[in-house]
Amino acid sequence: MKRIIGLATLAVAIGCGTAQAQYSDGVIKIGVMNDMSGTYADLTGPGSVVAAQMAVEDFGAAAKGLKVEIVGADHQNKPDIGSNVVRSWIDTDKVDVIVDVPTSSVALAVNEIVREKNKVFLISGAAASNLTGDKCSPNTVHWTYDTWALANGTGNAIVKTGGKNWFFLTADYAFGHALERDTAAVVEKNGGKVMGKVRHPFPATDFSSFLLQAQASKAQIIGLANAGADTTNAIKQAAEFGIVKGGQSLAALLIFISDVKALGLPTAQGLVFTEAWYWDLNDANRDFAKRFAPRNKGIHPSMIHAGVYSAVTHYLKAVTELKSDADGKAVVAKMKATPTDDKLFGKGTIRADGRKIHPMYLFEVKKPEESKGPWDLYKLRATIPANEAFRPIGEGKCPLVSG
Repeated sequence: MKRIIGLATLAVAIGCGTAQAQYSDGVIKIGVMNDMSGTYADLTGPGSVVAAQMAVEDFGAAAKGLKVEIVGADHQNKPDIGSNVVRSWIDTDKVDVIVDVPTSSVALAVNEIVREKNKVFLISGAAASNLTGDKCSPNTVHWTYDTWALANGTGNAIVKTGGKNWFFLTADYAFGHALERDTAAVVEKNGGKVMGKVRHPFPATDFSSFLLQAQASKAQIIGLANAGADTTNAIKQAAEFGIVKGGQSLAALLIFISDVKALGLPTAQGLVFTEAWYWDLNDANRDFAKRFAPRNKGIHPSMIHAGVYSAVTHYLKAVTELKSDADGKAVVAKMKATPTDDKLFGKGTIRADGRKIHPMYLFEVKKPEESKGPWDLYKLRATIPANEAFRPIGEGKCPLVSG
């Protein structure tokens, strides 16, 4: 435990103005926690710390007289480690807001701790839609994407173009279960059928037995309800088994730009998937990527990195207007009451259940001959409007929603 915290909590002071007495301990302290070294490291990892730093810098914290510190930690995708880090951060290091936290099992645990301690939790990496459903909290905002949005974006597109029969290959933890559940609901709602499912350990390296079961099912679509290296390894091994050549199709229900880059366009071309943000979608995104990549080993930003930037920006606006970061529920209430507006996500809102609302996008991976550069990987197929992109608020069973 000491090794984990010691390695990860490298504080970065961003603002150098006079500390404000109304901020707890005179410092606004941001804790970025994620997978710094494992299967999700490129799509979150150190890049999320960079994104948080850039948000504080662009907000002009120093010019506003704010002292802001950022610390980062590696939860190793384990709820017990993540819980211990967060408790130590809040109780000992006086961290005010926890940011990012991919791996839904970790996020669900952190969600309860932050609520208990009355701090703020801004989720960019975790996906389980339960976080704005039965597990919603007045201290939490779910920012970038979730399993309902992924299922309805990708699942709808595939079913409506003839992919009616599905078999799921699912990561065996909260995120995978939620993504499988939400996508299966979309398939069945549109007249499709789930022909079977198999759950694999998280993380995994050998998918051969699971892919053979999927192949034997003869389902039209093999839905990959996993992420990161699990997804890329499954796609690579499916190619070795000749699954796509045999007539079945793969649906990458959650895939990131770093995954596509790792797969390469010859292997990934034609994949259809849903994301909340892409670096080459407009000038503002391109400018962010140009500034971000040199600070992140040349790796271009994922939608999670963009979500961290956006969420931290809005948080800083809220605490500045309140002139206090002490009461987490009050800060989140202020965030919900204030329309969101930043250079990466544009204008949006935060609902009573904590769900940040913005458009989602259906992308397709380019063919090699269509790409004009190393990170020119996607083409836009459809924009899903903000009012359709996320689960209707009345269907989530969030206790914070009246009626």
